Amino acid sequence: MLNEKTITNTPMETTLGSSASNSASVPMQPASLDIWDKKYCLKTKHGEVLDTDIDATYRRVARRIASVEAEGSQEAYYQKFLWALRNGAIPAGRITSNAGAEAHKPSTSTINCTVSGTISDSMDDILTKVHEAGLTLKAGCGIGYEFSTLRPRGAFVAGAGASTSGPMSFMDIFDKTCFTVSSAGGRRGAQMGTFDVGHPDVQEFVKAKREDGRLRQFNLSLLITDEFMDAVGNDAEWKLTFPVMASEKNEVDFFDPSQVIWREWPNHQQGYTVREDQMVACRVYKTVKARQLWNLIMSSTYDYAEPGFILIDRVNEMNNNWFCEKIRSTNPCGEQALPPYGSCLLGSVNLTKFVLDPFTAKARFDWETYRKVIRVFTRMLDNVVEINGLPLEQQRKEITSKRRHGMGFLGLGSTMAMLQMFYGSKESAEFTEEIAKVMAVEGWREALDLSLEKGPAPILAETTEVTEEMLRKRPEMMRDGHKVGDRVKNSVLHARYSRYMQRIAEVDPELVEQLAEVGARFTHHSSIAPTGTISLSLANNASNGIEPSFAHHYARNVIREGKKSKEKVDVFSFELLAYRTLVNPDAMPYSTDPKNQLPDYFISADGISPKEHVDVQAAAQIWVDSSISKTANVPTDFPFEEFKDIYLYAYEKGLKGCTTFRFNPAVFQGVLVKEEDLKNTFYEFTLEDGTVVKARGDEQIEYDGETHNAANLFDALKEGYYGKF
Repeated sequence: MLNEKTITNTPMETTLGSSASNSASVPMQPASLDIWDKKYCLKTKHGEVLDTDIDATYRRVARRIASVEAEGSQEAYYQKFLWALRNGAIPAGRITSNAGAEAHKPSTSTINCTVSGTISDSMDDILTKVHEAGLTLKAGCGIGYEFSTLRPRGAFVAGAGASTSGPMSFMDIFDKTCFTVSSAGGRRGAQMGTFDVGHPDVQEFVKAKREDGRLRQFNLSLLITDEFMDAVGNDAEWKLTFPVMASEKNEVDFFDPSQVIWREWPNHQQGYTVREDQMVACRVYKTVKARQLWNLIMSSTYDYAEPGFILIDRVNEMNNNWFCEKIRSTNPCGEQALPPYGSCLLGSVNLTKFVLDPFTAKARFDWETYRKVIRVFTRMLDNVVEINGLPLEQQRKEITSKRRHGMGFLGLGSTMAMLQMFYGSKESAEFTEEIAKVMAVEGWREALDLSLEKGPAPILAETTEVTEEMLRKRPEMMRDGHKVGDRVKNSVLHARYSRYMQRIAEVDPELVEQLAEVGARFTHHSSIAPTGTISLSLANNASNGIEPSFAHHYARNVIREGKKSKEKVDVFSFELLAYRTLVNPDAMPYSTDPKNQLPDYFISADGISPKEHVDVQAAAQIWVDSSISKTANVPTDFPFEEFKDIYLYAYEKGLKGCTTFRFNPAVFQGVLVKEEDLKNTFYEFTLEDGTVVKARGDEQIEYDGETHNAANLFDALKEGYYGKF
């Protein structure tokens, strides 16, 4: 087993006030500075620059986060926080953009992730949630919703005396709201729509994005249950159901399993029939073969990269707040599974900052400084709760009660290259697990220290009455003498009976017992976000989150204000820039000159097998208490039958979710694009006179008074966003 002792430590003093990793000597590329300027550099409404450079952005953020501390210690913590920012701590985009900017952006939030309140099956509540979503998006937050709480298309609505149009039609309203708000505010809105695999309209949900331009402000994910996976494995039938409405109770036989089955349901609104164990009576609308539905899901994911795959039973089983939450949705990128009105702030540690003597036989990881940054950064993220800026009272109550944050890392793929390690190898999976494990244990140690200093998360100072449902989910509570009706401290339910915290106890049992006694400062500590723009900008295009680098030299499609399609920007991976700076200034991918070819450990996303992607994700997931945003890149010609196996493998490896991407130019143009793909793809444009013009993806086209990349122009016209940025 690879552990931190295997990779040599260097004393912490070598990195304080300097850059032992040589990262500082790598020049910032123009694309990175450009994104920083557009996204994170604070300016007045007249365009006057207030953040003169990236370090000025760090000073603004550190000062605001330190302002939460006691008056006499604010300056000392400002210096600590600034040190952490200069040494790899990168708060998520909403914090970096908005912390300390209140005088210029008073209505914005520092929170990236939210989930809507449960959408009840009524027109009044649907429209209320649309209103709340608009306010949340206006504040700059991403938001997720579950739509399978709405009755299926064609179901009778007694109050209206007519049949409902179903969940998909209401999703269209949320989609248009998001587009309108993001267009007005300049920041692209982000939404997640989740849907239960047992809902009668599940097939319509799976096919929803096949219509050009539809639901393009959404990422879509299915809530996959263990029951469904068992049905797929056994080639069994699968019942599509929805709760029996009050007006239907006389129409069904509750004792006939062909008409009614009992399932967990996210809300128990008036009129539903609920058993003592909280299971809800659901009417069977239709029965399908589980494998036929599975193949439909897989074919859509193969061709359209959606819907994603959330293993919702595993999410809830591993939730630290298992005793007080039922999770049914996530933030837009899937790394934060949240309860109704749940919110979470994010931050990532740039792992490339801790590589000493990169690309040499002495290359090693500085675990000591990594630990120190984690401890300081944990305090920083906890402080952000006090400056959350969330627009809804329910959101503010949730985040202040539980004080959730999601610390993760970025630059894993870049770091592996600098350590001469092959991403996807057994060694790399062991390294990833150790990175996540150290982050977890150090974070929970800081949770105890902060709790002793400032108090625990308020919810962990409360008690909960034991129910039958709790004993069903945690039978060991009965062995410990707990019974229905007892009141148990939430700190005990969190630390002693959370499946995740039981793993932490294997490493540091005394820590977990102390947390059970006094309560942690926060209920959740870790998640791994995609980190797209903060990686590209503040980390000089270190690899995103847990990913390998997409490629080492490629084009990125960016939205430009005033431009009618996306613009193609040339970028280099951080590890290539570092290699060119420290080893060979002429090195390039695919060089024909042997002297300038890159070492074979310079692997990019498409050089890694899908199972290797899953192996790395699974290694991190062991020690991540929320979830991980990761995409397994699949070659265009990858066999469909093997593709389906990826998702079964992810389920077997214990993941909470899985997402794949297979380049399919007929469907969409991604944000990250390789030159080779563009050169090999041709697009057809039909002119007003019926003439058809064919252009290669990388060709430049004059249209409507502007020059556009052919692939981006095709995508903008097909999807309907041309001229709307």
